Amino acid sequence: MTPFPEQMDVGLYASNNTSLPSTYYYTIAWLVTMALLLLSLRLRGHRHLSRPPGPKPWPIIGNLNLIGPLPHRSIHKLSQKYGEIMQHKFGSDYVVFASSVEMAKVFLKTQDINFACRPKTAAGKYTTYNYSDMTWSSYGPYWRQARKMCRMVLFDVKRIDSYEYIRVEETNSMLKSIFESAGKEIRLKDMLSTVSLNVISRMVLGKSCLDETKDSVVSRDEFKKMVDELFLLNGVLNIGDSIPWMDFMDLQGYVKRMKVLSKKFDRFLEHVLDEHNERRTAAGEGFVATDMVDLLLQVADDPTLDVKIERHGVKAFTQDLLAGGTESSASLVEWAISEMLKKPDIFRKATEELDRVIGKNQWVQEKDMPNLPYIKAIAIETMRLHPVAPMLAPRRVREDCKVAGYDITEDTRLFVNVWTIGRDPKLWDNPEDFCPERFMGKEVDIKGHDFRLLPFGAGRRMCPGYNLGIKVVEGTLANLLHGFIWKLPNTMTKDDLNMEEIFGLSTPKKIPLLAMAQPRLPLEMYRL
Repeated sequence: MTPFPEQMDVGLYASNNTSLPSTYYYTIAWLVTMALLLLSLRLRGHRHLSRPPGPKPWPIIGNLNLIGPLPHRSIHKLSQKYGEIMQHKFGSDYVVFASSVEMAKVFLKTQDINFACRPKTAAGKYTTYNYSDMTWSSYGPYWRQARKMCRMVLFDVKRIDSYEYIRVEETNSMLKSIFESAGKEIRLKDMLSTVSLNVISRMVLGKSCLDETKDSVVSRDEFKKMVDELFLLNGVLNIGDSIPWMDFMDLQGYVKRMKVLSKKFDRFLEHVLDEHNERRTAAGEGFVATDMVDLLLQVADDPTLDVKIERHGVKAFTQDLLAGGTESSASLVEWAISEMLKKPDIFRKATEELDRVIGKNQWVQEKDMPNLPYIKAIAIETMRLHPVAPMLAPRRVREDCKVAGYDITEDTRLFVNVWTIGRDPKLWDNPEDFCPERFMGKEVDIKGHDFRLLPFGAGRRMCPGYNLGIKVVEGTLANLLHGFIWKLPNTMTKDDLNMEEIFGLSTPKKIPLLAMAQPRLPLEMYRL
């Protein structure tokens, strides 16, 4: 019995070169029509999106050609033309830049939860154990657990206060070294990074990671270079992040450097964890945590955790603590002294306050800082003019939304340019001028509530260690000003002082400051 045409195999019709049934053509036509309709609707929807203003992108590269070696300055210049909210394309990715207090408040407060994710970058993958640290981990249970751990365990106020003796000892050691170098040229950043690294490593590891012994995994100088490289590589604009099909070429060589750096850090961190676990095992049930790695390992062993923290997670958090607590404070103090060397009158006002409040028979203690408003103003003015992270760490949009009437689509990257906000003439008189007096007699918040000043960010992703950072910066700066008269080398004038910067996750001085220190307190004060 001959089957109905609709039931016969299409291949048979084709092979016999006979006509296909009409229902077949109707079906194909219907499918094609629906596909075209859906495509038309999708394209129409995209055409009707009201995206933020911005420069027209080139094929393939988008607007990457407009970004110079100092991206925050490039974006600042472009924002003068396109406004406080601006969209670029980096390769295939949409990128939005916020450059005003109002926009920062929307992104980091009003709609903070929708911008709480991080983009997937090569830096996060290769230098932080596949996005396992606080900086690059995605918003979700793992990150929320890590934030809770930082707030309640690692950076608890009482715990930070309990480490004050470490900050005092290491600051005293630096002051003694500077006294012994009196009259000689000092590369200040070296001393500042040493004291910062010693402070944070004693808090995190229980000992200074700069103590060179036969068991040292890396040398002192090598570790400092590793930290500098980590900050640089976590802030660069890697072409492969924006043009994925070019990623394998590693045109800038950044991925290769990331992989090399990752191996160096992993070797060091494996040694750290092995040492701590051996000590815990030897102590048995009577073990008491004495440093932050001990605390991290205890948290990781907690069976009630929502998300288990693996060994690589402990290493990632440890690396975060060591690097984050070192570079930022050293850079800020170096910038502060550099700015003051261009304005000697600020030194005079600072030392007058120190002599009046502290006297010349003791060093500045952390409890003295509330009584030193001018010193605090110097620190805040430095954070305004030289923010550690000039565009903060990038965020990623979790779902489509509207901001200021503009459509911002899912997976768009976001940068908040605090460098531009700190130079906004609507907010600051003479914004390019280093003027601590602008903060005198005013209540100033730098902890994420005043969106004119965001040295540590704001919202869910702000730096969890801001309290420690403030203590180290203010205490170090106060004692450097109290103990010494600072001058440029004899062959230099203030006009010769180079104030260029290097861009990365932080912005240190391009040319490290060389200065000379002259003791200003009685000699017995330096016999620490």
